[in-house]
Amino acid sequence: MENKVLAIISGNEITENDLNNIIMRYPEDKRGYFSSDMGKKQLLEQMVQFELMNKLGLEMELDKTEEFKAQVKQVEKDLLTQATVNKVLSEITVTEDDAKKYYEANKDMFKGKEAVSAKHILVDNEELCSEVKAKIDNNELTFEEAANQYSSCPSKEQGGSLGEFGRGMMVPEFENAAFELETGVVSEPVKTQFGYHLIKVESKKGADVMPFEAVKQEVVGRLTQQAQENKFMTVIKELEDKYEVKRF
Repeated sequence: MENKVLAIISGNEITENDLNNIIMRYPEDKRGYFSSDMGKKQLLEQMVQFELMNKLGLEMELDKTEEFKAQVKQVEKDLLTQATVNKVLSEITVTEDDAKKYYEANKDMFKGKEAVSAKHILVDNEELCSEVKAKIDNNELTFEEAANQYSSCPSKEQGGSLGEFGRGMMVPEFENAAFELETGVVSEPVKTQFGYHLIKVESKKGADVMPFEAVKQEVVGRLTQQAQENKFMTVIKELEDKYEVKRF
């Protein structure tokens, strides 16, 4: 494939490959813009400007100053240090068997969140709330009909349905009643800051242990991080002994 020349600055070429290499350094979510014609044009202009400033720096002989040399030395040190860390940690591998053993030994760590799916009816006083409950209990109205007729919550349009929610998503009084209520049973009036509620739980989801396949990547990531931290500290201890570190 032809490596098209996009610009020439004092004999130095900027090619399509150069441009693409710069694009690949950006985070993945930013690359789309720079892959467009407008994005590429903007990036090319930045590359040209960078080259021009580089030429000016050479012309001013800034690369011969002690300050510049010190900065280059620090950058080289930083790059070498990071490359060494990457090399040491790249030797760490976690197998699927390692992950399965950890999962089996720590299943309680991989429980899903409790959740309920519920409907409610909201009114502004306890007397009315009790009257509505009596109508439901006596089969004069279904819960959904009562919600549509009496509830002041917008959920009345869906028969009082709030959908599924977990702990911490509702006010404490409502949440405690909903999670303690048996499926299909209409609660007694529950008072909250919003008024009085009748609650009917449609279904419950327990905090069951998630299957290994659902958490495998999390387990591997956790074990990899632990192993890398241990490896890093072991190497640091060996190097401290080798190079006689003294702290003051």
